[in-house]
Amino acid sequence: MPLPPQWVRRLLLAPGVVLLAFLVVTTLPVWALLAAAASPLVPGRLRPLRLLWLGCVYLVWDATALLALFLLWVASGFGWRVRSPAFQRAHYVLAGWFLRALFWHARWALHLSIDVVGTDPDTALPGRPELVLCRHAGPGDSFILIHALVNWFNREPRIVLKDSLQWDPAVDVLLNRLPNRFLAPGPEGRGSLTEQIGHLAHGLDDDDAFVIFPEGGNFTPGRRLRAIEKLRGLGLERMARRAERMRHVLAPQPGGLLAALEAAPDAGVIFVAHTGLDRMLTVGDVWRELPMDKRITMRFWSVPPEEVPAGRQERIDWLFDWWARIDEWIAANRDGAA
Repeated sequence: MPLPPQWVRRLLLAPGVVLLAFLVVTTLPVWALLAAAASPLVPGRLRPLRLLWLGCVYLVWDATALLALFLLWVASGFGWRVRSPAFQRAHYVLAGWFLRALFWHARWALHLSIDVVGTDPDTALPGRPELVLCRHAGPGDSFILIHALVNWFNREPRIVLKDSLQWDPAVDVLLNRLPNRFLAPGPEGRGSLTEQIGHLAHGLDDDDAFVIFPEGGNFTPGRRLRAIEKLRGLGLERMARRAERMRHVLAPQPGGLLAALEAAPDAGVIFVAHTGLDRMLTVGDVWRELPMDKRITMRFWSVPPEEVPAGRQERIDWLFDWWARIDEWIAANRDGAA
């Protein structure tokens, strides 16, 4: 479904979320009684109640974020100075606060824990910009990564995202005020998409982190097969065979990384893998896995800029090499296997 124009999203969707949050909160006792009555009928420990609580928290979180963003817009002179350095920093601070609150509730309601292993960005490349390349699998992994970058490593992310994420009004307002790019999937305009990514990666400073998901979407077995067939359709048989050997990731699309490396040659590169959400590929999977009681492990690998290959084909091969390494790590660490 195509996104409505920005003015429709801001004038209808955003106020609608605030109104819905008010209605849900004021009628919460009724919903809680219904969820409690349904809890003995479904497996899991109080699954309907925990799901209700999570949904309410996210709805109130979204509405509260929208109200805070409205106040920042007013304070900036009704948007006049909203892109000034001071207000850009205020938006990053606000994002950090709301992500901390969201994950505090996730830990409490879902028994969710997040561990980071390997070299973290601040230790690896202090005082340098970073290109952060992450696998994409499971609900919320982009939230987890941005939470880590903002609140644990004090970085200011610039993110390449799917345009469909703008259906969330708080995400829409916040990330469109910061240097990010929402890109529409599909074959049309790939050159212009690459140019947008390169433009976004220009001018990174020492606390910036340019975030990109080279797979282009969440991992599913079907998408994996389609990515392999696409490589074959382009005549890239060697890359297709390499992609077939990777069982837990999609074949990476190198265009965004190549554009970012050209635009930010002094940046280091951080590769990120994670496990813990691998079995949650569909809405049905999410329901079956609730309550989660999950430990998510994130693994960081750091590559200094002097170790990044110089040639185009060498960089593509290098990206596939790293994605194969990530695939091996996931195979060894899924569900706490290692």
